Amino acid sequence: MLWRCKRSLFYTAQRTQTLKTIISFKSIHQISSPKVCATTHQDFPIILAPHIVHSTLLNCPSDLIALSFFIWCAKQRDYFHDVQSFDHMISVVTRLTGRFETVRGIVGELARVGCVIKAQTFLLFLRTYWRGEMYGMVLEAFDEMGRFGFTPNTFARNIVMDVLFKIGRVDLGIKVLKETQLPNFLSFNIALCNLCKLNDVSNVKDVIGMMVRKGFYPNVRMFEILLNCFCKMGRIAEAYQLLGLMITLGTSLSVNAWTVLIDGFRRLRRLDMAGYLWEKMVQNGCSPNVVTYTSLIKGFMEAKMFSIAFSFLDMLESEGHAPDLVFHNVLIDCLSKMGSYDDALDVYDGLLELKLVPDSYTFCSLLSTVCLSGRFSLLPKLVCGLEVEADLVVYNALLSYFCKAGFPNQAVKLYNTMLDKGFTPDNYSFVGLLRGLCGARKIDEAINVYQGIVMNNPAVNAHVHTAIVDRLIEAGRCHKAIQLFRRAIVEKYSLDVVSYTVAIRGLLEGGRTEEAYILYSQMKHIAVPPNAYTYRVMLLSFCKERNIKMVKRLLQDVIDARIELDYHTSIRLTKFIFKFHSSSSAVNQLVEMCNLGLIPDEMWRKLGLLSDETMTPVSLFDGFVPCERRAGNANHLLWNGGVGR
Repeated sequence: MLWRCKRSLFYTAQRTQTLKTIISFKSIHQISSPKVCATTHQDFPIILAPHIVHSTLLNCPSDLIALSFFIWCAKQRDYFHDVQSFDHMISVVTRLTGRFETVRGIVGELARVGCVIKAQTFLLFLRTYWRGEMYGMVLEAFDEMGRFGFTPNTFARNIVMDVLFKIGRVDLGIKVLKETQLPNFLSFNIALCNLCKLNDVSNVKDVIGMMVRKGFYPNVRMFEILLNCFCKMGRIAEAYQLLGLMITLGTSLSVNAWTVLIDGFRRLRRLDMAGYLWEKMVQNGCSPNVVTYTSLIKGFMEAKMFSIAFSFLDMLESEGHAPDLVFHNVLIDCLSKMGSYDDALDVYDGLLELKLVPDSYTFCSLLSTVCLSGRFSLLPKLVCGLEVEADLVVYNALLSYFCKAGFPNQAVKLYNTMLDKGFTPDNYSFVGLLRGLCGARKIDEAINVYQGIVMNNPAVNAHVHTAIVDRLIEAGRCHKAIQLFRRAIVEKYSLDVVSYTVAIRGLLEGGRTEEAYILYSQMKHIAVPPNAYTYRVMLLSFCKERNIKMVKRLLQDVIDARIELDYHTSIRLTKFIFKFHSSSSAVNQLVEMCNLGLIPDEMWRKLGLLSDETMTPVSLFDGFVPCERRAGNANHLLWNGGVGR
């Protein structure tokens, strides 16, 4: 009778039809016993096949029976569950967890129906929970494994280590790796992959050291991931060290590795090195691909070196590479940022002609083009018939579009729609909502929403705090804006140089000059260095107030920090000093700034103090005599005691 039951459950060597047998609770109990767990018979050898096991699992009358059968199959010699079976068991163990609440509860029920609990049982729990991303249950199963007297092997520890990294417990993940007695290649691979995703360069270096000391080395794919991590974080020295290791091991640089290095220097705006690496790549017989050329074209276009960028574009076409969707997206983005809106739209039209299907990035680039050009009426025509999956990035781009296009109410409605569809808002979403509310003149509601955001999400980035302060200042609510900003300082929220600069602008616009300077001093004290825009805001305000004392203080800070002022700020500043304080020490500061190259030559030409041909003054101001041009194309200007007209 028992053999008949087993024959009805499993295929023999000749049998291939789908099983429809319903397994009774008693049968599973019997099959799980040591007496009947043989996988062969003198007449009929039992052969387990993944599709048969999956079919049987689907027809099990209860989740507990299904789990018992799943465990029994895993115990059979030379049988390993496939992905399909594990995916099915995710829903099974999820229901059992809901029913029995804990791993211990499920294990107790399995024992009650005759399932022998072994270390492998917990390994199956670990793998199923891990695949189902039920990370809390993974940790619980690992703990229960120890309580039952089983020592977790390297496989179990690898799973737990991966989970700890994924939930942000990097310290514990590293601890598990260090305490693993027999780590394997996957142990280090899991750690490095997770740390690279977290951009944790310091721990990446430590794990590479541990890996090499244990006699393991990254494979080609892992080398590419590591290079990408170092280059993305601007850690070129570490990237070179990794290259040294690759050369020592005899690992040849793949096209992906070359491309990662080129893109790393592109990110650092070291286009000379990016071009040099491209040349070495070609010399070594490695052919650049579309991704390589996309990075180079993006870098040179952003640097406004258009002739070189288009040379690479010509090479890409002459070598027969077919530009992909990413290339078109990058080109649209670059062209729109440099103001070539018509060209950007032409690239989009060309994308459709090549029958490339636009994605969410294309849509966002298109929105950016429309917003930058101010041609808001074009959007409905451009996206007509365009089917793009609405993800969080798309929603955030639309929020920005509605705010810039003058439809703040639509931005608020879209935010609510996004929540209804189950999206979790991020920092960009919060900024879009706050700008929408302020644009719709719902200032008090915006303040309440902001306070709710920081209460529930105290770790929001500086962009969110900056957005509400900036919009309140624009709405004439400077006092409230500064109040919220000071609270952000007290609560130690994330604030950056832009946040402080916006708050300083609010104080200056409110006539609170002394407070603005105090905030500026505090900013420097907590190691948030002011940038060129900070100095622009403050210098223009103090020039307007004719406060030469504050101007001189700031100019000295500009000199000490070696901050180059923009053209318009330099013009206003110079005119103010020569018109009202031509005999003060501020003039000497201007001369020093000029010598350091902190004031653009264009400004002197505009004022008529510099002639490109003769290098002699055109004398807008008496007493200035330009001397020889120094290296770097700046000018030495000496003051001879004259008074500017």
